[in-house]
Amino acid sequence: MEIQENFVNKVANSGLITLNLEDYYHPGERVVYDIKENLFHGLMLREKDFREFIKTHDWSQYQDKNVAIICSADAIVPTWAYMLLANRLKPYANEVVFGNLDTLEAVMFSKALSKINPQDYANERVVVKGCGDIDVPVSAYVEITNLLTPVVKSIMFGEPCSTVPVFKRKD
Repeated sequence: MEIQENFVNKVANSGLITLNLEDYYHPGERVVYDIKENLFHGLMLREKDFREFIKTHDWSQYQDKNVAIICSADAIVPTWAYMLLANRLKPYANEVVFGNLDTLEAVMFSKALSKINPQDYANERVVVKGCGDIDVPVSAYVEITNLLTPVVKSIMFGEPCSTVPVFKRKD
C-alpha cells in the first residue's frame, strides 16, 4: 500500500506580506567629519581660520558619501560652523547630518521609510522581517510600526513561519 502525502505550504497561503527593512538601506559609504580637526589648540573654533578652511578644502572627496558631523572634543563650537559644513558638504554628499553614525543611519532610514505609501498595506497582515545581514536601527522598526498601524489589519515581527504579534486591529 502506497501512502501519498500532500504538503501544504501554510506560510505561502497565509496572505502575509513580508516587509524587509533592509530593502530601504542606502548602500553608500558612511563617514564622520569631526570638527575637532579645525579647532585652535583643541579648544575653540576661530572664525577666520575656519572660513579659510571652508574655502580651500577639497569637498569633492565626500561625493556620494553619507556624512555625520560631530565634535569629539569638549570645545566651544558655534552653531554657524556646523551650518557652514553642511552647506559645503551637501552639493557632494548623499546625506549630511549632525550626530554620530547611529544618528546618520536613523535619519537615512527615516527618509527612506517616509516614501512608503501606507495605503499600499491597507487591511493587510504585515510581517516586518526581523533578521538579516544589515543592522537596521530600532528607530526604523518603531517608524514602520507608527506608519502602518493606522491602516493594516495586523503587524507581526520576525519571519512568516515564526512571528511575534505586535498589533492586531479589533474589528
